This record gives sequence, C-alpha cells and structure tokens, in this order.
Amino acid sequence: MQQLFQVTLYQPIFNGFVALYNLIPDVGIDILIITILIKLVLYPLTTKSIQAQKSLQVLQPKMDALKKQYKKNDQQKLAKETMKLYKDNKVSPFGSCLPLLIQLPIFLALYWVLQAGLTTDNFGILYSFVHNPGHLNPITLGLFDLSKKGNVILALLAGASQYWQTKMLSTKQPPKAAGKGGKDESMMAMMNKQMLYFMPVMTILIGFELPAGLALYWFLSTLTTALQQVIIFHQQKKKNKSNSSSSDIVETIAIDDKK
Repeated sequence: MQQLFQVTLYQPIFNGFVALYNLIPDVGIDILIITILIKLVLYPLTTKSIQAQKSLQVLQPKMDALKKQYKKNDQQKLAKETMKLYKDNKVSPFGSCLPLLIQLPIFLALYWVLQAGLTTDNFGILYSFVHNPGHLNPITLGLFDLSKKGNVILALLAGASQYWQTKMLSTKQPPKAAGKGGKDESMMAMMNKQMLYFMPVMTILIGFELPAGLALYWFLSTLTTALQQVIIFHQQKKKNKSNSSSSDIVETIAIDDKK
C-alpha cells in the first residue's frame, strides 16, 4: 500500500512541484499554483461534498426530531423514517464523506511533498526528464522562510480562512417566536457556534507548529474552498429564487383559470 501511494501520488506530485520550481523559482508562488491546480482537478468532488454538507445541516433539526420521536420504542421505524427524509429531500447521507475520503490521499501526498521539498535536499525520486535543482530556496517574495516553523502571520491567515469557511456553513439561531419547534435548531446553532471558534483556534495552533510552507498551503487550500462555497451557495440561491418565481407564475395562472 505504501509503495502504491508513493508511485501513484507522492512521486508525481513531488516531480510536478520540482518541475514548477524550475520554471518559477519561488516556492510560495509554486505552492499557490499547485494548490489551484489540485483544487481545479478536485472541483467536482469538493462541490458535491459542500452541497451534501449544507443539505445535511439544513435537515439536522428534522433528524433530531425523528430521533426524539422514536428513540425509545422503534429503532427500525427511526431508520426507515430517516431514509425517507433523505429520499424526500434528495440528500445522500454519505455525500459529504465519500468525496472527502477520495481527496484525503491527495492532500496527504501534497503534505509530505511540501514537507520533504522544503526541509531536505533529497531528490532521488525525480524522473529522468525533471531537472534536479539541488536545493529549493525556501524564501518566498524575499519575506518568509517557508521551511521554518512558528510563522504567526500565516497561522493567523489560515485560522481566519477557516473561520470564514465554517461561518458560511453555520446555522443561525431560530427566532424566539419559533417556540418549542425551534429547540432543535437552537441546539444545532449552538454546536455550530462552538465549532465556528474551535476549528479556527486549532488551525492557528497547528499552523504555528508546522513549517510555514505547510501553513501557507493550509491557508490557500481553505481560502479556495471558502471561495468555492461562495460560488455554490450563490448558484443555489439563484436557482431557488428562480424555482420560487416559476411556482408563483404557475399558481397565478391556476387562479386565473379558476376565475
């Protein structure tokens, strides 16, 4: 398995990174380019994952209500009603997990590529047609040494992008007028609020302990994912608005026909 990972993912990405450095000898810019290229390749999978995650979050209050209704007497009925809820809303319970699992090996490979490329001079796995630079200069834009740990600026940027991404997926507190029906939504909103601050703080702490090049990749990867979420949510909002307008037109025609 390790050999397969090495040959199919790690080695090609490592060679691509070094080849890119030969063309543009600035590792910061190279990390930006390779992040964008990988995000473009994984765009369809990431889109499905984001859409499924948002759909599951919207359904969470209804799922919690089903659990309360059937938790003591009929687990089989609970499973049946839950699957019906998924089917009625055209949501796959595995839609947010499977794309992420497929992307995980690629992210791990890129992590090790950056770790090796920025901290060692071992280029023994280069293909014959890729020039061996002998050493990668870890200084980017004449400002940051991406091989060093403890870059506060990049760690904070990674945490801020994580906050923005999580904020877009958070559930708002229900209005007070919602009464008992809003309790599940209120609990979900509280959990989301905890994650909203917990994940960015963890990102900052971990990013501070990583080589700055990896913190830069984390920031760029999270930022591009957040931008992708903006595009997806805008498209969904536009689609929902269009469907709502179409429904209003159909309803108006039906009323006119009755008259």
